[in-house]
Amino acid sequence: MDKKSIIGFVLIGLIMVGFFWFQSHEMKKQAAWQAQIDSLNLVEQIRQDSIRAAWLAEHPEDTVIVVSQPEEDTRAVYTDSLLNAAATLDSASFYTLENDKLELTFTSLGAQPYAARIKGYSNYGGSDLYLFKDGKASLGEVVYAPNAVDTRKLHFQYVAEESADTVLVMRLPFSTGAYIEHKYTLKEDSYSVDEAISFVGMQQMIPRNVISLDLAFDAVIPRMEKGYQNETRYSKLNYYFPDEKKPETVGNNGRSGSKSVKSSLSWVAFQQQFFSAILRAPENFSSGDFAVTFFPEGDESHDLMACSAKLRTDFKPGAETVTVPLEFYFGPNHFQTLKSYDQKYEKIIPLGGWLVGWFTRFVIIPLFNWLHKYIGNFGLIILLMTLFIKIVVLPFAYKSYSSSAKMQALKPWIDKLNEKYPNAANNQDEAMKKQQATMDLYKRAGVNMFGGCLPMLLQFPILWAMFRFFPASIELRQQRFLWAEDLSAYDSIVNFGFNVPLLGDHISLFALLMAVSMFFYSKIVSGNQMTGNDPNARMMKFMSVWMMPIMMFFICNKLSSGLSYYYLLSNLITMLETWIIRKWFVHPEEIEAKLKASEGKPAPKSKWQQRLEEAQKMQRQMAAQQAAGGKGAKPKKRK
Repeated sequence: MDKKSIIGFVLIGLIMVGFFWFQSHEMKKQAAWQAQIDSLNLVEQIRQDSIRAAWLAEHPEDTVIVVSQPEEDTRAVYTDSLLNAAATLDSASFYTLENDKLELTFTSLGAQPYAARIKGYSNYGGSDLYLFKDGKASLGEVVYAPNAVDTRKLHFQYVAEESADTVLVMRLPFSTGAYIEHKYTLKEDSYSVDEAISFVGMQQMIPRNVISLDLAFDAVIPRMEKGYQNETRYSKLNYYFPDEKKPETVGNNGRSGSKSVKSSLSWVAFQQQFFSAILRAPENFSSGDFAVTFFPEGDESHDLMACSAKLRTDFKPGAETVTVPLEFYFGPNHFQTLKSYDQKYEKIIPLGGWLVGWFTRFVIIPLFNWLHKYIGNFGLIILLMTLFIKIVVLPFAYKSYSSSAKMQALKPWIDKLNEKYPNAANNQDEAMKKQQATMDLYKRAGVNMFGGCLPMLLQFPILWAMFRFFPASIELRQQRFLWAEDLSAYDSIVNFGFNVPLLGDHISLFALLMAVSMFFYSKIVSGNQMTGNDPNARMMKFMSVWMMPIMMFFICNKLSSGLSYYYLLSNLITMLETWIIRKWFVHPEEIEAKLKASEGKPAPKSKWQQRLEEAQKMQRQMAAQQAAGGKGAKPKKRK
């Protein structure tokens, strides 16, 4: 092993150790910070609950809440016992806010969103795309005035004089003249909606010791894509702590789950693969309980997941008007669009860790967007991106390919060593002799057996970045290319009509072609590998030639056809590069001539070995001089 190989392995080791140390350090800091916040919030929560319980104990249970309910030109008065009978969906009124990108329908029952249609997009099959519809969303607050009032169960009145095309105002009036107001403002040419929840004239109704407001946001997100497995893999619930690098998740990879958080939160997102409903509090939420449940693939309602967020925000009653601001985002998971809101919304897109994510954000996405300005065919865009990436990594690929070709040229000499040491697999002394002879052979040929390891390692982040980019790229959604009708989903040339274990109910042609290209590339690379009598080497060759292509076919059969198409192009270009390098840049006859000329001579030493031997020689000389000087010295006589 020469100096370059040692440096390469040392650098790899240092990178891995540094990465794991950094991750461990950050996790410890986060855990300590979280534990401190949780303990403080727990104490505060206990204090609030005890205050509330004491106040309620002092008041009779039959306290009547009087609200006004519009009925033609008169106002009916309801008590607690009549609220549920009055708050029926049949009697609700519906109102719409609309701009060029979004159409929102609201219901007077709870003054809450009833349906959200995103314009310019459609479901798989061509129907209108609703983020939620048919009343499968719920948004409201619970306030004590003086008993618990759940606004989701009460009808609000439409305020015509304050409403407009992009503004909707609804109020829940009380007999005292006070009211709760919900004001929604849909911004122009935006997916953003502002909501202001105002409590007007309720300072005498809401106890001063009520210091928090409970909010509830629930939604059932329907299925929108072709492939259930791919859609669930990239759908989840996110919540974001202020000033953190990335949001936390619940229900990742299609797993139902729940989480309780007792610390300050900025926003929560119900994320489908390509679209999201995000609720943000400009003044932050003080705590939250989150849950997500995924529906099975055969669900008759064709729903994907049910998301729930129970949030608490600080509330200070006493003023004539108390307003709680909220912000919504109902729109696509498009990186630039989400980033334009400057609230870290774009962090919900799964682009990988810090290294892979950095490459995706600053190389892949800008390149993709630049090509899209001039080219409308996404199949051609993927081809050009693949060529660009291959050109960028060509120096590393050349190093790896040339090392592989040189190793292949040594096959006849390796075969002779295998014949000379036939029992190396079972005899340790013979194995050591064979290893020394092999290393001597590599040195005489000027070949580094590990020369291809580091270049291949440096290409892994790019390969992983592309693996994360294609399934999460909304630009590829429903884009046709060749036989694929949607590059963000799998392509199918054979549909079974039933599920085959591990394979699914179809065969993807792009995945099949990718696996075939991987097989031939592995065959080319490992066809002349020096396996000899080594069973481990033969097993590795079998794994790379046969098992890896088969395994990748089963994996990619359900994934994005754009991803399989990229891997297919990458394999074809790699085979072409390998052929060119071996034909014109690496000459096996030169290696053979070099070996024949060095036969019977000592193996050349690397510069690092030469420097090491020189340093050892100098140390021996200095030690000899010190020994000679000490031996010749005589003690002086005292006078």
